[in-house]
Amino acid sequence: MSEENRRAAGEAMFERVYGAVVPVPPPEKRDTFVNGTIDHLFGEIWTRDVLDIRSRRLLILGAVLALGEVGIQEVQLRAALANGELTSDEAREILVFMVNYIGYPRASSFQQVLNRVLSDRE
Repeated sequence: MSEENRRAAGEAMFERVYGAVVPVPPPEKRDTFVNGTIDHLFGEIWTRDVLDIRSRRLLILGAVLALGEVGIQEVQLRAALANGELTSDEAREILVFMVNYIGYPRASSFQQVLNRVLSDRE
C-alpha cells in the first residue's frame, strides 16, 4: 500500500472508530506522533479484517481498565456507545466482569467514568 493510500485508509478508519467523539486531526495540526498513529495504527492495524471494531474496542477497554487509564476509558466508552458497539447494559456488565480481574480501586474509577458517560447520554 502506498504511503498516500495508507494515510487515507488511516484517516477513514480513525473517523469510523472515533469520529463521533474525537474528530480526525486536520493535517496542519498533526505532528510526527499523530501521523504515525494514523498511518500505522489506523492505516495498517485497525484496517485488518481478522477482528471487527467491536472486538478491538473490547480489547482496548480491558487493557485501559487494567492500566487505570481513566481518560482513555472515557473516550473508548463514549465511542463504543455512540457507534452502537455496546449497549448501556453491556457497558455495565464490563464493570461487573472486570472488577474480578483488575480489583476494586481500578473498577471504582471505571464506575465513575461509566456513570458520567451514561448520565451524559440520558
